[in-house]
Amino acid sequence: MREYFLKTERLGFSIWNSDDIKYANSLWGDENVTKFIVANGKMSVNQIQERLNKEIEMYLQDNIQYWPVFLLQTNEHVGCCGVRPYNTQDKTLEFGIHLKPLYWGQGIAQEASQAVIGYSFNNIGINRLFAGHNPKNKDSARLLKKLGFKYTHDEFYKPTGLQHPSYLLTKEGYSSS
Repeated sequence: MREYFLKTERLGFSIWNSDDIKYANSLWGDENVTKFIVANGKMSVNQIQERLNKEIEMYLQDNIQYWPVFLLQTNEHVGCCGVRPYNTQDKTLEFGIHLKPLYWGQGIAQEASQAVIGYSFNNIGINRLFAGHNPKNKDSARLLKKLGFKYTHDEFYKPTGLQHPSYLLTKEGYSSS
């Protein structure tokens, strides 16, 4: 049984470990997920392993990652949602979420995102969250706006080679939403 450090009504957040390669493969091995994340739209087996290793290392160094998310009722892996370093001087973390297509359109993205946002402001003690999305991903744009993120600028994102619309959510903006 997996341990969850954070729970919502339907979801449990865990910590990536080296045994989770099967979950990483089923998430980042799906071109429907990665088409907006990397330039060629798919990740190799080596890239998936590197991504998992990067998440594990980030947790060891900073106590944060894009945490794996599971349905509490069935323990099914639905994707990942979390934060990573962005601008540590300004206490700004980057927020992100990747969900398997089977779980799209069920409110899971919003539920997971709200949990991570609350956890980031209330438990990690940051001032702001940064988020960007592939300009072709209209669903991510809609989600970020619904969560209270405000568009600030376009920023070059090396993995896709594109200018990504970029947003900020401040602690004050979150508190009043």
